[in-house]
Amino acid sequence: MKVLLVNGSSREAGCTAAALAEVERALHEEGIETERFFIGNKPLPDCIACGKCRETGRCVFEDAANILSEKAASCDGFVFGSPVYYAHPSARLLAVMDRAFYSGGRNFMFKPAAAVLSARRAGQPASMDVINKHFSICSMPIVSSTYWNHVFGNTPEEVQQDKEGLMTMYNLGKNMAWLLRCIELGKENGIPAPHNEKIKTNFAR
Repeated sequence: MKVLLVNGSSREAGCTAAALAEVERALHEEGIETERFFIGNKPLPDCIACGKCRETGRCVFEDAANILSEKAASCDGFVFGSPVYYAHPSARLLAVMDRAFYSGGRNFMFKPAAAVLSARRAGQPASMDVINKHFSICSMPIVSSTYWNHVFGNTPEEVQQDKEGLMTMYNLGKNMAWLLRCIELGKENGIPAPHNEKIKTNFAR
């Protein structure tokens, strides 16, 4: 089993990476393989609603969104990490997630996921809500911990002082490993993922 740890910060080794590392430590203790994916710090476009991905299954912009979608196909779970900017996740992470989930949602469906946030002081709950909405539209079980999945700190060194935050990250990794095993056991015993109906309506009249 494999979990993809997505770093949505502009800094590859910043506070978000420190939080993800603690989740990763717990996953490794449980024998779960991990892969870190840094989406980079180059400019990234938002979705332009061109609809081309409905034909090709790929976003027209060949960047981190398509890479994420491709990696998702071979992963069993996900942790999306982001710093908090103006009480919101990083715009770069949301641009990538919007396009990856829209064009390649099939690669994420029914796989557990969690959001991890880092902030100097506040804004994590609102940011978590934004990221979690990607999971809830893709039939993905949302993994929780023993507190909200965030750490405090303005530097990685300060994050290391947030012992409760690090404990929350560690417990999140343990909970992710447990849920992955439960899902795998279900598959082995003939319990497949459900078949979801698809009906679209517009309520604008």
